[in-house]
Amino acid sequence: MSFRPQPARAPASLLREAKPLKALFGETRRLDRLQQLVESQLQPAAREFCRVASWREGTLLLIVTDGHWATRLRYQQRRLQRQLLALEPFRELTRIQFKVQPPDPPRHKPGPAPELSVRAADNIQETARGIADPKLKAALERLASHARPVSDD
Repeated sequence: MSFRPQPARAPASLLREAKPLKALFGETRRLDRLQQLVESQLQPAAREFCRVASWREGTLLLIVTDGHWATRLRYQQRRLQRQLLALEPFRELTRIQFKVQPPDPPRHKPGPAPELSVRAADNIQETARGIADPKLKAALERLASHARPVSDD
């Protein structure tokens, strides 16, 4: 008996047809539409700091990435709620919650390792000769082997 793989399908069609993925895709699209509506009622400067996290049972949860903007939005909460109530998807809006969640700090990307001069490598090699621990001695010798000659430009 041989296995015949199904023909390749576009990822978008898989998202629309697989039940768990279909539900996730639908929820993502719903939140995206709600995000657009909320953004239409926010000050342009606040839009980049505010994201719709959830909308259920009359409560709209907004994630704000900046504490300053969270405070400003809390002061404007009643006005925002009145404006959103006028929009069809938010007819049942009873309250808006703001949660401050700063963005994740950028991950450190290692850059090129600093170059090890021949002189520094000689010093490390000399130190390794006086070490009794074989593992430490081998590590220092490996480190010394990474030396690059310094060009005389």
